[in-house]
Amino acid sequence: MFDFLLHILSIAGIYALIAVGLNIQSGYAGLLNFGHIAFAGIGAYAVGIGAHLGCSPLLSIPAGIALAIVVGLLMAGLGGKLAADYWGIATLAIAEIIRTLAFNEEWLTGGPQGLSGIVMPFDAGGRRGDNLLFAVVIIGLLALAAVTSQCMARRRFGRALRLMREQPQLAVCFGYHLPALKRKALMVSAALTAFAGSLLAYYTGYVSPDYLLSSESFIIWSMVMIGGLGNVYGVVAGALLVQCLYSFIPFAKDLIDINTDIAGALRLGAVGTLLLACLLGRPGGLFPERLRKIP
Repeated sequence: MFDFLLHILSIAGIYALIAVGLNIQSGYAGLLNFGHIAFAGIGAYAVGIGAHLGCSPLLSIPAGIALAIVVGLLMAGLGGKLAADYWGIATLAIAEIIRTLAFNEEWLTGGPQGLSGIVMPFDAGGRRGDNLLFAVVIIGLLALAAVTSQCMARRRFGRALRLMREQPQLAVCFGYHLPALKRKALMVSAALTAFAGSLLAYYTGYVSPDYLLSSESFIIWSMVMIGGLGNVYGVVAGALLVQCLYSFIPFAKDLIDINTDIAGALRLGAVGTLLLACLLGRPGGLFPERLRKIP
């Protein structure tokens, strides 16, 4: 039971990091990025490819972050030419292109089978010790990311992002350059999400095109919207809640005697039901964003 709870905590922490990255784009800046999972996939594949080439994590992790930032800048460039809803579709298309490349370029990515044999960058004296240390590292990094994100939201950059989200014309009148704000938001989000993707690769020991499925983007968006769009601590709580629900389904599978394929669909259905109930009952999420009111 301890190992199972440790697993839930570790996976929830990694996905919470990815959700915090999405919250910077969508919660603060109001950007509809439906291909956000691509950043995590890039970070994971950078670690996987680096491990097979014998590269140090000190090289592969920054390489994945740098590549994710480049992709983020590419997405931001499209944002200046497309309306918000069309831009969201374009980001989804970019993520699908990256997934297709990962699926077909077997010489580099391992194709449909992906890359395995990724070893954790430290040794704590056994598998349980490694997992425990890794969980502590993940929770520590998540706490650091959440506090940093909250501090950023309270400073000028965060206020500028919120102003762009609520009143873009007013933001222009105040002298803000909206394309530059979007680029900065995407760069910060891409870097954090790619780093979380590298942690996911080290934790699971492999990476595959399944990391880039559109259903993964749906899960991340559900975490953000259930927890509270724009509230970083609500996003973390939403990630933990969704991951607990996601991990409970295998137990339900054994209780009601259903096969694995139906269990996979049941997972998405359960998350979708929770999201719908939250949207109907609490549109702002379980922990809505608190905006400063002018007296």
